[in-house]
Amino acid sequence: MNTAQTLMQMQQLKLIGMYHAYQSQLDMSANHQLDGHELLGHLVQSELTHRSNEKTTMLLRTAKLRLPAGITQIECDTARNLTKQQLALMAEGNYIKQGQNILITGATGCGKSFIACALGHQACLQGYKTTYLNMNRLIEKITLAKLDGSYLKMLNQMEKQQLVILDDFGLQQLSQDVRLTLLQLLEDRYEKRSVVITSQLPVSKWYEHINDPTLADAIMDRLSANSIRIELKGKSRRIKN
Repeated sequence: MNTAQTLMQMQQLKLIGMYHAYQSQLDMSANHQLDGHELLGHLVQSELTHRSNEKTTMLLRTAKLRLPAGITQIECDTARNLTKQQLALMAEGNYIKQGQNILITGATGCGKSFIACALGHQACLQGYKTTYLNMNRLIEKITLAKLDGSYLKMLNQMEKQQLVILDDFGLQQLSQDVRLTLLQLLEDRYEKRSVVITSQLPVSKWYEHINDPTLADAIMDRLSANSIRIELKGKSRRIKN
């Protein structure tokens, strides 16, 4: 079997990483090419790397993060009430493994959404299925799903996501349908999968915002139990920028 046939078969088997690595080897002079076990190991590693990169690209595309944010871009200091230790612990992703929630609060423009998107980006890099929705988008999804009969399908799809980010909680009044959906979402994920929520309202005001004592008790119980709270301080970063 010649090398052209081998390359063609790699393409047919969709071994794209292996194909490019083998082609690169063939482009080298004979005395620089790997052989035997070294070549095989190199090809397999190239294929694994390619598949990992492809999975990350797919996860980032489907997450639909609002901002192109990364963990290394987050500024930590005492003025923001965010330490390097806090950020490092969140970046490790153990909160996702443990089904913990992260509640990020602070004034408008202080960087809540940026941090949430950076956590979403990090989760995708670590191989976790992630979905980003601001509350307006969530309300739209619920309304449309109720109208076209896909409500249960929507809930099932969100349950499969290992991380759900809900941005800008508290900016608009919640209808009964949204309250019930939020409760169901949290019930499905309780201590199994994580939610990151950002809000201008302090957590102490969320009960009042939900505006239904029975549902508020149930929602806050599932949200706040075993949660990580980040209360950002300082002036708007948009003004600073």
